[in-house]
Amino acid sequence: MAKDWYGSENYDPDPNLKIWLDGKIVPVGEAKVSVFDHGLLYGDGIFEGIRTYNGRVFERELHLQRFFHSAKGLRLNLPYTMEEISTALDEALEANGLFDPNKDAYIRLLATRGVGVLGISPLRTWKPQVIVIAATISMYPDEMYEKGMPVIISSVTRNHPNAMPPRIKSLNYLNNILAKLEAHDAGVGEAIMLNHLGYVAEATGDNIFIVRSGQLQTTPTHAGILEGITRNTVIRIAREAGIEVAEKSLERMDLYSADEMFLTGTGAQVIPVTSIDKREVGNGTVGPITRTVMKAYNELVRSAPTEKSAAERGLTGLAK
Repeated sequence: MAKDWYGSENYDPDPNLKIWLDGKIVPVGEAKVSVFDHGLLYGDGIFEGIRTYNGRVFERELHLQRFFHSAKGLRLNLPYTMEEISTALDEALEANGLFDPNKDAYIRLLATRGVGVLGISPLRTWKPQVIVIAATISMYPDEMYEKGMPVIISSVTRNHPNAMPPRIKSLNYLNNILAKLEAHDAGVGEAIMLNHLGYVAEATGDNIFIVRSGQLQTTPTHAGILEGITRNTVIRIAREAGIEVAEKSLERMDLYSADEMFLTGTGAQVIPVTSIDKREVGNGTVGPITRTVMKAYNELVRSAPTEKSAAERGLTGLAK
């Protein structure tokens, strides 16, 4: 198998991984999706990426709210309540030994329209399917958090918001994948996508921040972005640290002339960018405001006490 841009070549899942699949904990090798599932056939479904730190699910309620909002946007009637899915997160973590104050984890929560017949109509499907994967994740090499990473501006335009509402975290990421392929071809970590008006939107999986003259700037939601939970957290902690923050439309030249730049996302967390389209960002090193934000974010996510497990909270649970 060809290596990816940072040298990893092992893509096989842990054979001991346990998956929460529609109310049951099953070995990863038995976690199957039908070839007639509309999530596979048409990308008809939603997902959430969620982090745990020291055994604590970070911003659990906000992630679950966004998951249910995405479902509503797709007119996808989830077969579980928010509390039941919250319990499912705990059960997946516990099954994999990750509900542990000494461990961090990554949760992928997803729902598909479910099994149906061939044909695009969502009315010809049965019960939606919900899956919880609790594992670990490494988005970028550790050294990039210290030294920063290079990115490019993609030739692939971000989906028009009237074609695919960006606030729905759908399973259809082909637009982003095409841009990510350009990043791989260029030998860099990420690709920045512009919207249909030529303004900066977001990276393939992360929101964008730049620093200009001491002000932290990020693209607004109307630019066609997913309103990231990490993005909103960073805006809040930056303001608490006395850093001026502005949500404003950004052009390509705003990125080229930025003093600092970083990306945010649940998987990536806060990752500095030191080069864009072979142009140094600032002096080509991680800047002071970026380091301040990274430090504050890392302290925040580890500051809250460890959560109790589902059993300790007295929840019955769904897994059989």
